[in-house]
Amino acid sequence: MDDKALMERISNDEMIQRGEELPKGYRSELMRLMVVFVDSQLAGAAGFANMINHGPGLRERRTAAQIVADRFDHAEKVLDLLKDFNVEPRLYVSSHAWASRLDRTVDLGNRRIGGDKRLNVFHYPLEGWVDALVLNTLMGTASSVQLGELRHASYAPLAEAMVEIVKSEQAHIEMGEKGLQDAIDHNGTAAAQAAVDYWYPRVAATFGRADSEHTARFKQYGLIKQSNDTRLTAWEGQVNDLLGRMGLAVPA
Repeated sequence: MDDKALMERISNDEMIQRGEELPKGYRSELMRLMVVFVDSQLAGAAGFANMINHGPGLRERRTAAQIVADRFDHAEKVLDLLKDFNVEPRLYVSSHAWASRLDRTVDLGNRRIGGDKRLNVFHYPLEGWVDALVLNTLMGTASSVQLGELRHASYAPLAEAMVEIVKSEQAHIEMGEKGLQDAIDHNGTAAAQAAVDYWYPRVAATFGRADSEHTARFKQYGLIKQSNDTRLTAWEGQVNDLLGRMGLAVPA
């Protein structure tokens, strides 16, 4: 299939199926999208796993362990699709130090660094239970916006995988919100607000630059439909309302 035939099918809302020959440009952008997702899930799971024993009770620790398990499951679903692109899952999982983190004071913004393709937010270390809850809540809400679009991606196998993944991410938001509210009820808002001030701009940066060339190509190939700014605005609307319900302020 050449690029012209592909674009014709996409313009007619025809899904691309597993096993079809893909033009080089589409294949490259699709792989990039899937690799960023897998790497972010693996890095996110590795970081959150270190927080399991920080939970104040067994229920909280069980919930944290479930979130980690779900993230590995999400990564596995998309790694299975990457096998068609000559990726061997077992080798891939061992190819990077997923638990590695930068110094807490670093702020990458939208700047990419070498190594794996995780979202920058997963390069920063967690500092305790409340900090982990805040990141889980803010990033879970971001994921529901970002991954929600992929349920309608032009590559049918990815779209199908995202249906269950998005449901799981929604459950993570609810878990995180409940855990965060419990922490606030017991300890007040000071620690939670400090974590919001730290994580909010870093999660916002996961939506990318307004002029991102990769986003433009994702849209061209029907992998996503909305601009980065549109998705960021949707996240801000959801998460700002959530923070307000908890008595937390949106950082200026």
